[in-house]
Amino acid sequence: MAVKPSGIVQFKNELPNPLQPLVKLAHNLRWSWREETKQLFRDIDPTLWEQLDEDPKQMLLQAPASRLQFLSCDDEYLGRVNDEEQNLSEYLSDQLWYQNTTDNAEAAGDPLVAYFSMEFGIHPSLPIYSGGLGVLAGDHMKSASDLGVPLIGVGLLYTHGYFTQSLSGDGWQQEEYKYHDPAQLPIEAVTDENGKQITVSLTYPGAQKVEIALWVANVGRIPLLLLDTNIDANPEELRSVTDRLYGGDNEHRIKQELVLGVGGVRAVNAFCDARGIKRPSVAHLNEGHAGFLTLERIRERIADGMDYPAAFEQVRASNIFTTHTPVPAGIDRFDMEMVRRYLGEGQPEDQQLCVGVPIEKALELGRESDPYRFNMAHMGLRASQHANGVAKLHGEVSRAMFAGLYPGYEPREVPIGHVTNGVHLPTWVKPEMKELIGRVAGGADLAVTDTWENPQAVKSEKLWKVRNKFRADLVDVARAATAKSWAHRGHTEAELAWTSRVLDPNVLTIGFARRVSTYKRLTLMLRNPERLRSILLNKDRPVQFVIAGKAHPHDMGGKKLMQEIVQFSDDAGIRDRFLFLPDYDINLASYLISGADVWLNNPVRPQEASGTSGMKAVMNGGLTLSISDGWWDEMPKETTGWTIPTVESPDLEHRDYLESQALYDLLENEVAPLFYKRDKNGIPQQWLDLVRESWTTLSPMITSTRMVRDYTMQYYRPTKHQAQLIADPAKAAEYAAWLEYIKTEWAGVQITDLNISESAITAQEIKVSVRVDSGSLVDDEFQTQALFGPLGSDGEIKDPEIIVLDPRGDGTYSATITTDLPGEYGVTARVVPHNKMLVSPAETRLITYIQQ
Repeated sequence: MAVKPSGIVQFKNELPNPLQPLVKLAHNLRWSWREETKQLFRDIDPTLWEQLDEDPKQMLLQAPASRLQFLSCDDEYLGRVNDEEQNLSEYLSDQLWYQNTTDNAEAAGDPLVAYFSMEFGIHPSLPIYSGGLGVLAGDHMKSASDLGVPLIGVGLLYTHGYFTQSLSGDGWQQEEYKYHDPAQLPIEAVTDENGKQITVSLTYPGAQKVEIALWVANVGRIPLLLLDTNIDANPEELRSVTDRLYGGDNEHRIKQELVLGVGGVRAVNAFCDARGIKRPSVAHLNEGHAGFLTLERIRERIADGMDYPAAFEQVRASNIFTTHTPVPAGIDRFDMEMVRRYLGEGQPEDQQLCVGVPIEKALELGRESDPYRFNMAHMGLRASQHANGVAKLHGEVSRAMFAGLYPGYEPREVPIGHVTNGVHLPTWVKPEMKELIGRVAGGADLAVTDTWENPQAVKSEKLWKVRNKFRADLVDVARAATAKSWAHRGHTEAELAWTSRVLDPNVLTIGFARRVSTYKRLTLMLRNPERLRSILLNKDRPVQFVIAGKAHPHDMGGKKLMQEIVQFSDDAGIRDRFLFLPDYDINLASYLISGADVWLNNPVRPQEASGTSGMKAVMNGGLTLSISDGWWDEMPKETTGWTIPTVESPDLEHRDYLESQALYDLLENEVAPLFYKRDKNGIPQQWLDLVRESWTTLSPMITSTRMVRDYTMQYYRPTKHQAQLIADPAKAAEYAAWLEYIKTEWAGVQITDLNISESAITAQEIKVSVRVDSGSLVDDEFQTQALFGPLGSDGEIKDPEIIVLDPRGDGTYSATITTDLPGEYGVTARVVPHNKMLVSPAETRLITYIQQ
């Protein structure tokens, strides 16, 4: 008989005083990459720790009071607690890489960069991420903390985060959104001097004022500001703005992006003012979602008395834009009229979103070939003097993709560089592998080192033992996940005995996990099901696949691909060797990337921007089997893994067929034979030689330590310098006036009379000269250039060298050229604008070539 309560009593833990340092440790997410701190919480109750998905805050809230009381009297445990508290204090105050490579003024502790991202993947206990973009942003924060780079992260606090994934009986993705109470998360309210939570606000159409509460998550040394509209001050329709990551329609999406961009700038200012620190001078846009921050930063300067042109140039000089997509379909685009409405067109000026910013000027930033669409990537590029892709190949693809924004310039001259993504080694490498890396790296701090000097320090026997453990751990996790998934799909416990036997801890294991979208070709491996079956069930050299991933809730095509995989894996003939694990997240990823012997990646080249899951596998001793795309394209591949040949064909079916056959061939004829080739002790020495080469060669190249150093040296410091050049409003006004003048006068620039020797001897200099009629422009306002290089079969210059021609008087400009190789070379000439404030002349969209 059920007994209903007559009253309810809520019991809460009161942490004993000696354990109070655990609260401080739980509220700094550094624990997510420090094993010693995690072990403190694990030791409270190992079983509960696993049930709570390794969440320290929840551990303190839910652990038995008797256990906490016992530990408060355990001198050995308390000693470890105090050691970890001291270690965190020292970590937060240490002089690190950044402080040791800069001057005292720059190292004073004030934030340099505000880093805006739609999602951050720090740990599952802070569920504000969906996949690669968020995990990359999280790793960026962690390495910035380890290196001492002074950042502030800015994101949204989603009430329901991203969805948890399960499968229906027929293998269709099902989504469930769970409520996340801020009081249960590892965050704190940002408060004023009176202890009241700070809010900022912005205005939507119809004079709807939305209030935004500020929270902060401490990621080591880095504060991560999180913006929340789910507060009592807002009506229900506005409380839901920050409800779900990537949820809702385009109108909901623009509301979120205005909160992130406009609200984010206001939040950073309020946070810095409350903490008594300087406001950051540089804004880093991690994708186009935060693009509207440009308008708010311009508004601030207009409010201080600047006009729009000068304010825009100041902001553009201090913005960095990182693009993550190599395909136009991946870019956020809004209806132009909707953007007009949200900017406040037709509203009284004091009710417009960014007061003082001319709406037509704002709309111009996002224009594209379709006059009815507003393009967030175009806005990011037009409003940022520095921009980059996330891999070398992706930089090339991005320059070609956005070349239309820079008419007259070759794609290679488009001002978009690259910083190849990386991953945070302390987060993603299992403890057993960290110990081995410590030997290879000579005991260096793994959070900051990029130097692995002694690859032979780890013997094959030890490496193989660790790899076998990782594979066995993955098998255990996969079996539990499979049983849970099949139970959810409607099967009884009596029907699930087989799930305890799926996979084999001794079989070659292929990992494949990522966001499910068409270009990633989840089902390429199914092109020939019978051949795949024969590979899986090979008597002497069996192979097993473990697959995971989520499709966007609105991506029906992605869901269909996933269903095909699930239905193939349901076949009783192969389900022991081919699994799909639902609800892929950071926790599951940690087992997949460490347990897989080979990480498979087969996107349509060149549509993978970078990819980072394969990097994590490499660091844990996995090998790579991939299309030459993203990060893998620029790696030394011959001795570190296998590359699936790429087929360029307009017949996409034929392309997929040939590439799938190449995949099967590599698995059957190279990968599996090498894995199963053992010495007399059962150790695959040649396989481990390849693992050691991949592990020690590639890992230092793909850390987020290297990535954040690259951002600092190639983007953060140059952008700060550029911003300082124009920080004086008078300088900004002068530069803006010069740009307007150069655009007006450029039509009068002409270049004629190219003179070169038609015949020349290699290694001897020849003279090139031209005449330039510069109109009203003077010499230091433009640059005359010769383009010189070998002629291709199409009669065009291949990869021309750019040579600056010097003024010789009377409008004549000349230089000498030479080459070491015989052949037919082409020469042409052009004039481009020149100013010390220009990072690239392409920014002006002005160029004049010699008349043919």
